[in-house]
Amino acid sequence: MRPATQPQSAQTGRREPRERGRFVKEAWAELKKVEWPGRSQVMQGTVVVLIACIIVGAFLYGADQLFKPFVRNVLLGQ
Repeated sequence: MRPATQPQSAQTGRREPRERGRFVKEAWAELKKVEWPGRSQVMQGTVVVLIACIIVGAFLYGADQLFKPFVRNVLLGQ
């Protein structure tokens, strides 16, 4: 644990350059710990997202077509 310090300058409301530098170093260290996906994982994830979008799109299109007469005749009164 770090000692409690005031992270922002009281007058300007901006962080000190030292603190910004420390933040960047810590963020870079965390990014080095990340296990980045490989090409096959990215392709697999993309395919899953596309299939999910097609399924949801088809469902919404069907629901729209199903409720179109109800909305037109009952709610809009045309």
